Amino acid sequence: MLDFETVPLEVPADTNIIVGQTHFIKTVEDMYEAVVNTVPQGKFGMAFNEASGPCLTRSEGNDDELRNAAIRNAQALGAGHVFVLILRNAYPINLLNVVQNIPEVCSIFCATANPVEVVVAKTGQGRGVMGVIDGSSPKGVEGPTDITARKEFLRKIGYKR
Repeated sequence: MLDFETVPLEVPADTNIIVGQTHFIKTVEDMYEAVVNTVPQGKFGMAFNEASGPCLTRSEGNDDELRNAAIRNAQALGAGHVFVLILRNAYPINLLNVVQNIPEVCSIFCATANPVEVVVAKTGQGRGVMGVIDGSSPKGVEGPTDITARKEFLRKIGYKR
């Protein structure tokens, strides 16, 4: 039997979340090192669900609120080999390449500050992430004013010159 459900994630105020799949217990330590070495001012918490052995939710971080939120989200997903990384004072754009280059990381499902729901499948063996619903559906196509606003915003926050 195969059942599907959506799991809304808890994203604390002023944070971003990265959800992905990984394959080894070493992930928690490697993810910790990746974050502190890339954005030392960042606050974060991460949790990883083991898929074999004791099948524990492993966690790391430098902020208890974010670490606890990551644990709650990982446990709500209940899918093996899934990690949840919650960031404050750091943005996914600064970390995605580093996270993707961690040898244990298989894929990234999302990196967002939007409300996010994870589509989870459940079988007799366990649970797995099928995909995510990130934010809202499009409401239209950008026009000239929207293009100008986008370009100005990127330059204002320093991502374009």
